[in-house]
Amino acid sequence: MTRKKAFAVAVTTASVALGLAACGSGDSGGGGGDAGSCDPETTWRLAFNQTEEHPQYQAGVQLGEDLCEATDGRYGIEVYANELLGTQSDVINNVSDGSVEMMWVGAPVLESLNPDFIVFNLPYMFDSQEAQADVLGDEEVIGDLYSSLEDSEGISVLAGVYSGVRNVYNASQPIVEPEDLSGLKLRVQQSDSQVRMIEMMGAVASPMGQGEVYTALQSGVLDGAENNETVYNALKHDEVAPYYSYTRHLMIPDYLLISSTALDGMSDEDRQALTDLIPGVVEQANSGFITYAEESRAASEEAGAEFNDDVNIEAFREAVQPLIDESINNDVRQGLFDAVQAANEEFPASSGS
Repeated sequence: MTRKKAFAVAVTTASVALGLAACGSGDSGGGGGDAGSCDPETTWRLAFNQTEEHPQYQAGVQLGEDLCEATDGRYGIEVYANELLGTQSDVINNVSDGSVEMMWVGAPVLESLNPDFIVFNLPYMFDSQEAQADVLGDEEVIGDLYSSLEDSEGISVLAGVYSGVRNVYNASQPIVEPEDLSGLKLRVQQSDSQVRMIEMMGAVASPMGQGEVYTALQSGVLDGAENNETVYNALKHDEVAPYYSYTRHLMIPDYLLISSTALDGMSDEDRQALTDLIPGVVEQANSGFITYAEESRAASEEAGAEFNDDVNIEAFREAVQPLIDESINNDVRQGLFDAVQAANEEFPASSGS
């Protein structure tokens, strides 16, 4: 079993323990959330591109505290929110060379390192959060994929977590049909598949880092974007793009990455301590996200945003089907795709999803 497969075993959904205590957001002044009362000998930096209120930030802070305790103060983690260490596309290079030890990263960024990651990033791929969790927690499915970046990039994937369902929002109108997106310039994540997806949905794709989006929306450089309710509210996009429409086109994971240099520097005992903490990180991030999304929508509605659920999902699904067909083009991707379909059958979408 490879080192990465050992990590994957630790995050199977069967082994996830419920109820890891949520923690505070930490000190958000000039640095990040730290390891609490424990004073670590070595402090890793964990980069994050969203706010301190996000459950992934909080799960990272909790991991830092727990790791410091579990290693008797040998290791801790400081979490840097709001792209303080740079955009995801920049920071992943730093993780690769070991100058930043850890990061939360959006799944499309990994496509440039191994194109097979595209399968979980395709539109309308997962029918439910439970189906996604089943796949991301199955070592037989994701073990080789997660370990694929170790030799080539010096990056280990520790876990994949739920990061909501992405929808479109814009400054001018509710979106019902693909034709309603015609001519609208929407921000997308920086990956070829995401650009192609938005173009197939009818809009003009504009890939850019998260930190640039508000100003681009405010100035009219962008007409809109696509993301979940948490980003929409936390980054105040609801102020400048008040029409949010439930196209439900993506349920893509976020991944917790660690530099292989940092991991290789640990003793076997400390590495096992880290491994043992990963299921709690997954549970805290996943369960916290659901509540966070609900609260985010309520806050955006209070601020005046309009949420539209009268969307022709089947028309959007049909529009992007060619992207799925052309992307499942080798045995690895076919195996991942088949695993997703099996999980979708076992965990179908609930009514209203």
